[in-house]
Amino acid sequence: MLGGGFGGANVGRRLGERGATIVSPDSSLTFSPLLAEAASGTLELRHVAVPLRMMCPHAELILGRAVEHDAKSREVTVEAESETRLTVSYRELVVAVGAVPRVFDIPGLVEHAVGATTIADAIYLRDRVLRQLEAASLESDPERRRAHLTCVFVGGGYAGVEMLAEMHSFAQDALRYFPRLPGAEQRWLLLDAAPKLLAEVPTRLGEYATKELVRAGIDVRTETSVERVEDGRVVLTDGTELACQTVVWTAGVQASPALESLQLPLDERKRVVVDEHLRVRGLRHVWALGDCAAVPNAVSSSDTDPPTSQHAIRQARTLAHNLTAAAAGRPLRVHRFRSLGQVATLGRFKGIAVVLGLQMRGPLGWWVARTVHLLQIPQRPRQLRVLGDWTFSLFFRRDIVAFGARPPRPPLARDHSGAPTRA
Repeated sequence: MLGGGFGGANVGRRLGERGATIVSPDSSLTFSPLLAEAASGTLELRHVAVPLRMMCPHAELILGRAVEHDAKSREVTVEAESETRLTVSYRELVVAVGAVPRVFDIPGLVEHAVGATTIADAIYLRDRVLRQLEAASLESDPERRRAHLTCVFVGGGYAGVEMLAEMHSFAQDALRYFPRLPGAEQRWLLLDAAPKLLAEVPTRLGEYATKELVRAGIDVRTETSVERVEDGRVVLTDGTELACQTVVWTAGVQASPALESLQLPLDERKRVVVDEHLRVRGLRHVWALGDCAAVPNAVSSSDTDPPTSQHAIRQARTLAHNLTAAAAGRPLRVHRFRSLGQVATLGRFKGIAVVLGLQMRGPLGWWVARTVHLLQIPQRPRQLRVLGDWTFSLFFRRDIVAFGARPPRPPLARDHSGAPTRA
């Protein structure tokens, strides 16, 4: 099993005592739908990470990355964290290496922008917002102070909207602890190249989300992106120039570049090509799922499944069944999954949800969104921990502790595998 995200971890979990070997650079599965709430302090950071050794107790875990694959000999070369190279043989290979942030060739973006896809990103973004408040409180020059209090988010999908809403609310709560910033006006912008935010949801709910963000004081600009990013300044495609110290990049994902070294058939979007059983085209003993694969869906209106956690979890159910069926010589199951809906939170007590065709917004949408996320979390103890955090946050203010996260490399820089670099 290459990858320990939603796809790989859930396959390993469903195989149970039949066992598996999971190769992953991380020892935990990050429950990304709740990452924004963890960044804002609503949830404890460790409660949105599920240790793979607990989730898949019968699996062997190897911390490392697959760097070579030989389909004829059924072997994968793994580069472990200690830079040791291991050769791992397999009967059946499952590729679930996931995705990385989709970054365009924008001058200064990689050097100065912040990501929002990992726990390390969440910690760094939280600390950066707090550090900018600290810097603004000591700044006497109005222009430089305005730069510290300006934050630009690029990407109007679920990840961008939810992270922006949570961090904006977090910053507003934190201001009360900065007496040097009485009445300070923060400037928050959300940019998206598309004509509207949250293009995946019904128009009425997307418009509601936009109105709620604007009502909270956020400057929403559609059909607008970033032209270049400099240290302390950002230039937008509509000609606007802003003094700004924080740019957050949430403009979608792309299949991991690690696939290019595995000798697998890829489509035009660099995703692994699989059939309706999730078997890789032309390779009898290799399977793929999740964000790195172009998975056809027998009951979907689109050509392939979108890169979401609910689809990866359902693909894992199909693939675990097919691995068992293939070993026993039984017929394979065709992947069929009709999406249960989409949900998003927009800060405290506000959200949107489309579940089984029903559209909800406001407090009801927020409650449904949280309920859906809670039910998707692996393991009952972790569900109870998250529920406890949510209950606690109803009665107490957010904690503004900073962790001192200062990555030595640019936040969006990548190593050869395409994974965000943090060390």
